[in-house]
Amino acid sequence: MNKIWTLFLIICFPVLLYSQDEMNSLLDELDTTLNKSEFYHNKKEAEINKLSSLLKLTSSKTQKYEIYQKLYNEYRAYQSDSALNYARRSLKVANTLKDLNKINTAKLNLASIMGTLGMYKEATDILNKVDINPTPEIKSFYYGVHSSVYLYMSEYAASNQEKNSYVELTKQFRDSVFKYDPKESKSYVITQSNKLFEKGQYDETLRMLQGYFPKMNNNDPDKAVVAYIISETYKRKNDFDQEKKWLIKSAISDLQLEKKEYISLRSLAFIMYKEGDIDRAYKYIKRSLEDALFCNARLRTYEISRMMPIINDAYQKQNETNRHQLIVFLVSASILSLFLLVALILLFKQMKKLSKAKKEISLANSQFVELNKELNSFNEKLNETNTTLQEANLVKEIYIGRYMDQCSVYIGKLDEYRRKLNVIVSSGKTAELVKAVKSKEFIEIELKEFYHNFDKTFLLLFPNFIEEFGGLLTDTEDIKLKQGELMNTELRIFALIRLGISDSVKIAEFLRYSLSTIYNYRTKLRNKALGPRDEFEANVMRIGTDK
Repeated sequence: MNKIWTLFLIICFPVLLYSQDEMNSLLDELDTTLNKSEFYHNKKEAEINKLSSLLKLTSSKTQKYEIYQKLYNEYRAYQSDSALNYARRSLKVANTLKDLNKINTAKLNLASIMGTLGMYKEATDILNKVDINPTPEIKSFYYGVHSSVYLYMSEYAASNQEKNSYVELTKQFRDSVFKYDPKESKSYVITQSNKLFEKGQYDETLRMLQGYFPKMNNNDPDKAVVAYIISETYKRKNDFDQEKKWLIKSAISDLQLEKKEYISLRSLAFIMYKEGDIDRAYKYIKRSLEDALFCNARLRTYEISRMMPIINDAYQKQNETNRHQLIVFLVSASILSLFLLVALILLFKQMKKLSKAKKEISLANSQFVELNKELNSFNEKLNETNTTLQEANLVKEIYIGRYMDQCSVYIGKLDEYRRKLNVIVSSGKTAELVKAVKSKEFIEIELKEFYHNFDKTFLLLFPNFIEEFGGLLTDTEDIKLKQGELMNTELRIFALIRLGISDSVKIAEFLRYSLSTIYNYRTKLRNKALGPRDEFEANVMRIGTDK
């Protein structure tokens, strides 16, 4: 019998060791993710700022609606108040577009985020007024929002009777979601797994979700949801190691996507508390509370506030124990210090040698400071280069968009001109055809519009160009604009130089002037430079930057 137990331990020990290593590795990854919170925060803010910048560049209501929707999705699990703001904005734009699909989608987004904020009456009022029948393609979303709102309400219910009522409504609407979801879609998989979970079919739930989880993209916000359902399933099976493992995976996904409204890290904090890892428990619950408050997720804040005192008390007790241990350590250290004092007297003779070494270190430090200065100088140049590249990218994107539109317009106008000539030829009016071919009116009109569009686009990129350019000159007479002008020839020449086109030949071709005319304009304004003439065009290149 003893031999059998020995053999069993020999076989199982490597498996247990691997499982523990995997768990430690996942916890280390989670701690690293927590420590890199600023990185993920900046990444999230960069995405939001990018969308906000696009919003400023568009006047199209349809594009504004699309950008509002994207901003809503970015803020939905990040900052509920901002998500509510963009949900309202998208509904306002959808109403002006009179697109029923967009209107209903915006209303459902508004109701969904109101549920997160605890505005249950407002959310249900909106949902009850939505006529979903004319937009069957979003019925799944409609029933899903219903299900989510009633789930939140069940969590806040004051009595079991109300709670059971809301839970029943949650199930009914979830079943309706299941009817309208495309089979094998993500929503279908999650809804089906929840049904299997509630029926107690835990093995079937795990087979479905563990097969689906590896297929999910790391940027998918629902990856954490799937991992959490797997964790809850293992909890029902009393497999606590697997429960903990999948909670960690869910928390890592939430934090890396900078989601502030979540459950996993809070649940994991309580597990760490029960296992006696008080430091991690306190760190996890503290971060959960900070994120819930940042997001203004009232339900999560309420749930965390019930657990926080328990973990906080344990953390304070541990600190108190550590403090007593520290006092004992300090007393012991004081006694040892007396012995060390004797040793220091003996080591005094070695100080002279150390003094010499310090001088050498000081010299090395001086050299290190010089190297640091050089490195800082290099970093400043690198930052300058990065700024220039970012600006070039922005210029490129805006001009490509503008001139693609312009080319499309020119093609249309050429086709219209072709049809006009064809009509003249067909009617046999040869003299009128010759007159039309020789006339430069068409070209002059198009050139005028082309330069107007160039001026408009350039001033969009550099709105203070004319004022800053005038500040580089002793006399601004040559850049005074006539009524109706955005820019004159002198300004356009230096606008092209600001865009990086410094070749006079290319400038002459662009503005349809002779090379000598361009040269004379450049020389004339350079002679009026406020500073050194040879630095004038370099100063122009710095217009619109932080300098």
